Amino acid sequence: MTATAIALDVGGTHIKGAAVAADGRLRHTERWFTRAERGPEAVLQTVLDRAAELAGRFRPAAAGIAVPGIVDEAAGTAVLAANLGWRDLPVRQLLSEHLGIPVAFGHDVRAGGIAEARAGAGRGSRDFLFVPVGTGIAAALMVDGRPLTGSHTRAGELGHLVVRPGGEPCACGRRGCVETLASAAAVARRYTAATGEAGVTAERVGRRAATGDRTAATVWREAVDALADGLASAITLLDPERIVIGGGLARAGEPYFAPLRTALTARLSFQTMPELLPAELGHEAGCFGAGLLARDLLGEGAAA
Repeated sequence: MTATAIALDVGGTHIKGAAVAADGRLRHTERWFTRAERGPEAVLQTVLDRAAELAGRFRPAAAGIAVPGIVDEAAGTAVLAANLGWRDLPVRQLLSEHLGIPVAFGHDVRAGGIAEARAGAGRGSRDFLFVPVGTGIAAALMVDGRPLTGSHTRAGELGHLVVRPGGEPCACGRRGCVETLASAAAVARRYTAATGEAGVTAERVGRRAATGDRTAATVWREAVDALADGLASAITLLDPERIVIGGGLARAGEPYFAPLRTALTARLSFQTMPELLPAELGHEAGCFGAGLLARDLLGEGAAA
């Protein structure tokens, strides 16, 4: 079997792999555990091995890879991917040498934004924010189908806007960031801290909130309010046409989107309320985006 490109999305929990066919669609997806506790070298070797496995199966002309954290897309380097233990790692060069084909390199959230722009909820929009709400929170500002990276490749860190000064400590070193309240990890953690019940996912907290659990409702409301505060700042600065919310919490549907729309509208005055939509590509967005970047190397992006 052949494919135009293969793609990988390397996360702290899973490495996602895909094959992108000549028509620009995903024709095969799979995932493997990252097992980051083994150390950065072992994670890199797993990525190389899985990429070689996909390349041997699909005989692609190019590959794409998306990684989290701080990346230098022009240099093809993972500057700091804390969950993977990677620092100043020349990912694109290593993968290209291993496979013997051209490799496109991108940030996981910005790659997801590219996929949503071309094949998901961002279709037809000149500019929109793609905001995956998962273990953390980040954003990709998409302008004319391309992500804004910023002068130092750090644009889009929505989760690290401080919305509750003096609040809970954040992994970034500050306190009261959006991420400390509104991420899926924060929702689950804060519910457990309030109830003593371990193992309750953010999605389950949302379901309990909808059925009258007061503690769940409080945690849920505080998460929605914190995200609304962060998004209101982004709207004021960027004036996007749409906001596309991804990640696990987006799957909660209207019990999540309805209060978020209400809270966000209440925070705006002269600003125009953008469309607020769920992402369409789910967990495949980053991997799909990496594959589209690989197709761009071959001059095939317009067909996607």
